[in-house]
Amino acid sequence: MQTAQTAFWVVALLVALALLFDFMNGFHDAANSIATVVSTGVLKPGQAVLFAAFFNFVAIFIFHLSVAATVGKGIVQPGVVDTHVVFGALVGAVTWNIITWYYGIPSSSSHALIGGISGAVIAKAGTSALVSAGILKTVAFIFVSPLLGFTLGSLMMVAVAWIFRSFRPSRVDKWFRRLQLVSAGAYSLGHGGNDAQKTIGIIWMLLVATGYVSATDTSPPSWTIVCCYMAIGLGTMFGGWRIVKTMGQKITKLKPVGGFCAETGGAMTLFLATALGIPVSTTHTITGAIVGVGSTQRASAVRWGVAGGIVWAWILTIPASAFVAGVAYWLSMALY
Repeated sequence: MQTAQTAFWVVALLVALALLFDFMNGFHDAANSIATVVSTGVLKPGQAVLFAAFFNFVAIFIFHLSVAATVGKGIVQPGVVDTHVVFGALVGAVTWNIITWYYGIPSSSSHALIGGISGAVIAKAGTSALVSAGILKTVAFIFVSPLLGFTLGSLMMVAVAWIFRSFRPSRVDKWFRRLQLVSAGAYSLGHGGNDAQKTIGIIWMLLVATGYVSATDTSPPSWTIVCCYMAIGLGTMFGGWRIVKTMGQKITKLKPVGGFCAETGGAMTLFLATALGIPVSTTHTITGAIVGVGSTQRASAVRWGVAGGIVWAWILTIPASAFVAGVAYWLSMALY
């Protein structure tokens, strides 16, 4: 473990890199929060990103720091983390985010970060340095979160269709155009609450490793919390429009009622995971919910080829970001 004598500028640069990752997380995952509300025409793109960014930040007042604690203290064995590990982890995560954003692929910033941490730690100390319970819990939710989103989204759609079966379609559409603002706000809350905490966790990990914060502290410094929520909100404001198109139009065509059901099912999943302290993928969650809503109409309503391509990106995220992180760790060791 490094001490407080670690150069301040090194720690400051790594904090800046972590906030850059957080900004890119919001930028990359803006599609998760706003794709449905934009594709259904309820909000214009500019309105939607401001709406989502506001609720991303408001999440600071809603959720406990359970996810930050998991990332900061529940992934790696005490004493293993140093500045080289944090550098490798962040480079691996940022690189994967840039690649998937460029090709318009909805991948998980969360799992890119977990993969980055794992790859850098393995490069330094081998697999025994990882906390298996934390890794397994995160990996399990690669499958659980989209399945839960799928189930809740499809059940919501079936329930709404039954409840409003005797209403005119135009009247239902009018109501759910308004209700979708509620569901989009709830999903953005869940997105901010789960994703901002992952960056809080890695900065906390860095500060403990370098001696700037005590390992016995039960929460990170307040400035890290505020900065991370601001960074993810700003990233969301700039939006990742390539991915918005994939999420909102290519998987399945959504109407306001479908958007409401997908966002509500996704929000419920995120609220549950955040309460349990599990870092999950908001991308996986909302994709599962959108596919669930589309599948209630008919199987052909879902473009399964597009969905299959997204799943392959999910599978590759952790190993790809881990590989890049391992290389970045060794380069850092060689250069500094």
